[in-house]
Amino acid sequence: MERRPLGHTGKMVSSIGLGGMSFSDFYGPTDQAESFDVMELALELGINHIDTSNIYGMGRSETVIGQFLKANGGESPFVIATKAGITSNPDTGERCFDNSEQHLRTQLEGSLKRLGLEQVDLFYVHRRQHSIPIEEVTETLVALKKEGKIGGFGFSEIAPYSLRDAAAVHPVDAVQNEYSLSTRLPEMGMNQECARMGTSMVAFSPVGRGLLTDTPPDAARAAGNPFLGVNPRFTGENLNRNLERAAAFAKLAAEMGVSTAGLANGWVLAQGPQILSIPGTRSTAHLRQLVEGGHLQLTDSDFARIEEVLPVGWAAGDRYSEAQNLGPERYC
Repeated sequence: MERRPLGHTGKMVSSIGLGGMSFSDFYGPTDQAESFDVMELALELGINHIDTSNIYGMGRSETVIGQFLKANGGESPFVIATKAGITSNPDTGERCFDNSEQHLRTQLEGSLKRLGLEQVDLFYVHRRQHSIPIEEVTETLVALKKEGKIGGFGFSEIAPYSLRDAAAVHPVDAVQNEYSLSTRLPEMGMNQECARMGTSMVAFSPVGRGLLTDTPPDAARAAGNPFLGVNPRFTGENLNRNLERAAAFAKLAAEMGVSTAGLANGWVLAQGPQILSIPGTRSTAHLRQLVEGGHLQLTDSDFARIEEVLPVGWAAGDRYSEAQNLGPERYC
């Protein structure tokens, strides 16, 4: 599989990585054996990058990855990224954000313990806490890097102006944003800013949270998922319209001789050498489809056909509900 630079870390990672949210029950029930199977196949297919977080399953994702590493001798065959910064108010239980040095240090120590590692290769601030300047947060991350606890650092769901502010303190290795044929916001500045700065643009949900696959969630499946069940793109008439569009894209993928997920993932990777894709999956069969995208050589004609079926702005509904939109920086 193609290798691309991971920001300024000096590490080369597979263009396709694994999103560790699927190692918890976020998109449906799973177990450790299934997660182990996915990680084993990932290595066979040349994937060497895993992205997780302290809040995925409240530590479950990191624990499963740590158990996999332990079962395979303790040394990590993966470049591992994790995140911190999302927490909850102890009095109300409401979601909030904490970018303080104490919080990031404490959460990182917990992640390292669950993973069974002394250092993570990449550490993200999962969401901005705007009462703390991003320059100050960057100084915290630089200190953690100097101490050898992290190999590099990044930010998730920030705006291009925040990347510039952080990079004025220290080069930023990665920015993680949702990016797919259904969510193209990064094209309004983030892709370009990452390319200019040598920062990796790490695309999560590159197949539209399952919408751009051979088996997109129907109304019943979406309603049964706590996240999709309240997401505007997966509810009511919006879902019906989006499924109709997704079916046309699936037909195009079949005509091109590739799975729907493979074509969607391949389109994301083709948007620039600074882009890395981290789809999540509980299925080895689906992982094989996703990896097809890493081997596609799309032509101008292919891009034109894709754009005809899924033009910019085709998706009905916002990518997040109002509650889900608390935290990501809006810049367009």
